[in-house]
Amino acid sequence: MATTNDIKNGTVLKLEGQLWNIIEFQHVKPGKGGAFVRTKMRNILSGKVVDKTFNAGLKIETATVDRGDYQYLYQDGADFVFMDTGTYDQITVSGETVGDATNFMLENQIVTIALHEGSPLYIELPASVVLEITYTEPGLQGDRSSAGTKPATLETGYTIQVPLFVENNTRVKVDTRDGSYLGRVND
Repeated sequence: MATTNDIKNGTVLKLEGQLWNIIEFQHVKPGKGGAFVRTKMRNILSGKVVDKTFNAGLKIETATVDRGDYQYLYQDGADFVFMDTGTYDQITVSGETVGDATNFMLENQIVTIALHEGSPLYIELPASVVLEITYTEPGLQGDRSSAGTKPATLETGYTIQVPLFVENNTRVKVDTRDGSYLGRVND
């Protein structure tokens, strides 16, 4: 058993039989009254995000979560197959667990998988990835980055908004949290 003082980003709590991942937390000590911890948590199974406040020092149950680096090998129907980079063991993860990470994953990419008692909970991608644009409408002469954006399809099949001057076969850096364009990458 831990207390609310042990809460950190990424901590997984077991509340009412469900697992919750701490996204944000803040220890608050008001001038009057007792201290408390304000958290924003995501339900690992449903993805629902809620705000919850705990009194300071309250005993909470944390779940044991093992995080490891895995290499994405291939998609098998609705499932995805990963390989543990340390032991070379393969693990199959359902499409629901992978979720939106499919928009930014290429074969052989290294990701972090969180496991609880051997079953995959969620996948963590790097904060940004470099992907190639396979199709976008051609820009017009004189288009600059401040003029606006246009849709562009990445090599994963996901569509993002890019500045008008970006062309086909351009490698771009993409934020994996919200799918935003971060800039061109020159190899």
